Amino acid sequence: MLVSGSDDCKVRIWSINEEASVLKIDMKANICSVKYNSGSSIYLAVSSADHHVHYYDLRNISQPLFVFSGQRKAVSYAKFLSSNELASTSTDSTLCLWDVKDNVSLGTFRGHTNEKNFVGLSVSSEYMACGSETNEVFVYHKAISKPAARHTFGLDLENGEGGNGSSHFISAVCWKRDSPTMLTANSQGMIKVLTLSA
Repeated sequence: MLVSGSDDCKVRIWSINEEASVLKIDMKANICSVKYNSGSSIYLAVSSADHHVHYYDLRNISQPLFVFSGQRKAVSYAKFLSSNELASTSTDSTLCLWDVKDNVSLGTFRGHTNEKNFVGLSVSSEYMACGSETNEVFVYHKAISKPAARHTFGLDLENGEGGNGSSHFISAVCWKRDSPTMLTANSQGMIKVLTLSA
């Protein structure tokens, strides 16, 4: 089953064998991201412009199992570190970690700047990486609220732009599976391969 979310405030579940969606969840705000739980495809996290992450059991969509609150602006992304741990980023410049089993906050992480753009979020079992509107990549360990590492994208020599203080921002981050290596990109199309080292 595939899942999609949209600015029409609807989450849709699709079967590759059906032309129309097989399930629809009506939300009250624009959908920013949707993600199945890595441990079970009956659980779904929905991040939304309403400042919350809604966690659903698809066997009963009349109301979410949990609504994770604490971020003050739109929640851009939600990603699972494990079947019990969910990370979310918001345009209030926070990254939050939630326990979806016990419905509790596991921490708020600050250091990056995110006020208006989608800056990406990627997770591993221990680390969370996100972009920043300062043209930097930030990495947080799930047990420490401050950044464990950061990398500033350098100058774009062709255009003489970039670096800290520019209007460029990191737009995508993606960890290589089971690896300390990630692929990152900024708003000017610069791509870098970075490795987190001890």
